[in-house]
Amino acid sequence: MLSRVADSMYWMSRYLERAEHTARVLGVQLNLMLEQDPRSSDRRWLRVLGSLGHPGSVTENSDPFTRAQTYALRVITGGIASARENARQVREQISSEMWEQLNRLFHEVRRMESAGLWQAQPLDFLTVILESSHMVQGVTDSTMNHGEGWQFIQVGRFIERAAAIARLLDVYFHEFPAGQPMDSGEHMEWIGLLRSCTAFEAYCKVYTADLRPERVAEFLLLNNEFPHSVRFAADHLQRSLEAINQAAASKRSPRVAKIAGRLSAGLMFTPLEEVVATLAEFFADIQRQCARIHTAIYEVYITYPVEAAIEA
Repeated sequence: MLSRVADSMYWMSRYLERAEHTARVLGVQLNLMLEQDPRSSDRRWLRVLGSLGHPGSVTENSDPFTRAQTYALRVITGGIASARENARQVREQISSEMWEQLNRLFHEVRRMESAGLWQAQPLDFLTVILESSHMVQGVTDSTMNHGEGWQFIQVGRFIERAAAIARLLDVYFHEFPAGQPMDSGEHMEWIGLLRSCTAFEAYCKVYTADLRPERVAEFLLLNNEFPHSVRFAADHLQRSLEAINQAAASKRSPRVAKIAGRLSAGLMFTPLEEVVATLAEFFADIQRQCARIHTAIYEVYITYPVEAAIEA
């Protein structure tokens, strides 16, 4: 596969996953505003900004709620536009149904922005983003050949998901450390975290409604069956990179799968007690490993020198 095609597939998927994750986090927080103490509003929206990767050096003359809305809208609309542009560059490699769905989402977002739906009914706006993003993913999986291009789409989706969930968990556990008594306000915050990962019902099926921070960490980090856990994302990331390695048949390719394998193995074999004891370091290490995998993908598949391709 041409490196430019792999690059576009990878980033199309990452941008769409980022937009979907941002829409979900913001939608959950807007819904929870009705049930939370208004006095904690600024702290809550600062946490949202941190969990979405808002650059801390950026200062704006607005309250955290307005800043969070502005930043989230920029990430969502920019992500969908970038996903569509990357898809446009490889239209011959993706299915017609996939392109039509992504193109329809792009134009629907522009229409809703022009009509002022974001200001008037933000939850309706976010619901359209979520449902349409899921539709794009479903159409992709059901209409594309599950070959090398599809595998790069999976790599983009799951590396973005693993890093985003680790960052979200890091922000929450920094503000609400495990092992401390939980009041009613914090109880709602943990429910919000689970809903931000579409995990509340799945968590309750495993642990009942008994919310404990260490169990939340175990479920969202180490569960190998839930699609929005870090381990699930890491396992699928490794499998896709191994499939690409087999298709590429290159001497340099195994390096990427091995780096991803270290992330997956760490989540598989690290005892829960050790994870809970070093949560901040564990979250930071996951994000560092995701960054290393991204760098390795580029060095091996995207920006490699011509001499390396000839030697392979």
